Amino acid sequence: MSLTAEQRLAAYSPAGRTCLVTGGTKGIGRAVVEELAGLGARVYTCARSAADLEELLAHCKAQGWDVQGSVADVSKAEDRQRLVAAVSEAFGGQLTVLFNNVGTNIRKPTEQYTQEEWSFLLSANLESAFALCQLCHPLLKATGDGVVIFNSSVAGGPTALMSGTIYGLTKAALNQLAKNLTCEWAKDNIRAIAVAPWYTATPLAQQVLKDKEYEAKVLERTPMGRVAQPVEVARVVSFLSSPAASYIAGATIAVDGGYSIKGMYF
Repeated sequence: MSLTAEQRLAAYSPAGRTCLVTGGTKGIGRAVVEELAGLGARVYTCARSAADLEELLAHCKAQGWDVQGSVADVSKAEDRQRLVAAVSEAFGGQLTVLFNNVGTNIRKPTEQYTQEEWSFLLSANLESAFALCQLCHPLLKATGDGVVIFNSSVAGGPTALMSGTIYGLTKAALNQLAKNLTCEWAKDNIRAIAVAPWYTATPLAQQVLKDKEYEAKVLERTPMGRVAQPVEVARVVSFLSSPAASYIAGATIAVDGGYSIKGMYF
């Protein structure tokens, strides 16, 4: 059957899809909320800060976008349960896309991490995503076309960075989780994928990149010679959320300006 140009274009759009984006008020999370909503998706997001959430929702309303949200700290079990209950109510018991975006880092030598820092990073970066996948599984299955996307990092492989051991291992775990969930949940028509950015112009990264000597090292290791903009990651997430990506599953997709493939090059 021949498709019209409009039908072909529609395959690349998340329009009409229901999406949960965690941590959607800043950085990559905000860019994803704006990209999905701007293309016609229905989006639910969350943040720990009520003020940040209110600002985002007001901005989206002014744009005419369908975005809802609630205050939640997804590192806490009770907040996750309330969040998913709210999403289920908002979207009639269905969810097309779960974008597990929340994550943070503490940079220090491995031997200096405390037990509290270990527990905090695993809870924020890994446990939150794993538990939300479990909670959202019935909603994703109900759509018959679900997608789980993890905001991973090139710190989780194929290379190692010079600091942030716990961050790196949580991101590597998300990459593996995408593989396992694909094998388990493909029968439920749920795909799982990880997106692995390199340095991106977000508030978290800019704290590090303000060290100009360090920034120069980052850019030297990046073939494209610059850091990413959040929208460049968001567009990949939008594509993976669309029908056009219907046969992409279990992959970790680097969005890194070539960083992860650069070896010794003169």
